[in-house]
Amino acid sequence: MSEKKGFFKRLVEGLTKTRNSIVTGIDSIFKNFSSIDEDFYEEIEEILVMGDLGINATTSIIEDLKEKVKEQNIKEPSQCKQLLIDSIKAQMDVGETAYEFENRRSVVLVIGVNGVGKTTSIGKLAGKLTDQGKKVVLAAADTFRAAAGEQLSEWAKRAGVEMVGGQEGSDPASVVYDAIAAAKARHADVLLCDTAGRLHNKKNLMAELGKINRIIDREYPEAYRETLVVLDGTTGQNALAQARQFAEVANITGIILTKLDGTAKGGIAVAIHKELGIPVKYIGVGESIDDLQKFNADEFVNALFDVQPKAE
Repeated sequence: MSEKKGFFKRLVEGLTKTRNSIVTGIDSIFKNFSSIDEDFYEEIEEILVMGDLGINATTSIIEDLKEKVKEQNIKEPSQCKQLLIDSIKAQMDVGETAYEFENRRSVVLVIGVNGVGKTTSIGKLAGKLTDQGKKVVLAAADTFRAAAGEQLSEWAKRAGVEMVGGQEGSDPASVVYDAIAAAKARHADVLLCDTAGRLHNKKNLMAELGKINRIIDREYPEAYRETLVVLDGTTGQNALAQARQFAEVANITGIILTKLDGTAKGGIAVAIHKELGIPVKYIGVGESIDDLQKFNADEFVNALFDVQPKAE
């Protein structure tokens, strides 16, 4: 429980910039408006859009808020705050099956462009799974980026897991092939594959991912499949655009959203979920191995509004 407590505190701190941009504005609306009218809703809408929650999510949140205000016959703007919090939470629930891969023998492909914290996220995820008693094998299949293998190898040591790598410039699919053999031989629970994400050359990326997927289908058909995209939270709407492009070339099942501690654009987590129907499954709010955690809508929105979690 202490790790959870600690993470909530770090999440609150990590979302400071986002909170300052979204919540401060919303609180001032609740204070300055004496009645609930169209201007009141428009002001809230503007702040949510500016906080990178995206047009679709914001529209749904405002419609939901209007409905509840009507149903509950609410007259005071201040009474809307909890309704707003609940509405944002409702947009983001990831559901119970989001982490199915953790309980199955699985292959997890992790893709993302350079600089988003992909290798670090894979290392942290390997550490988390190992802490849960899972046997993990890492595949260093991002063979195009100099030093990606070295970086992953460093994380493999930290997490205490085995890594299968290839020479720089070698065929990523052949690395995955070798890693599957290793995962089977070691009776690994999860095979985590670091793969490239060169979006400027989508055709090549599509071909490469296709080849990797065919090898997994052929060599490891019984494995449960998960494809996670790592996005940098500080890039806001650009992260959403990247997620959209990746969804065109791969069957994305979830998002890892990193660097939320350095941004005022944390609302992008809501936008991605709503716009693309792809859940944010993990979020990162710092450098240590514990700073990557499963996404929890309640915790995220509580931290965003600095609402203390109810005691268990």
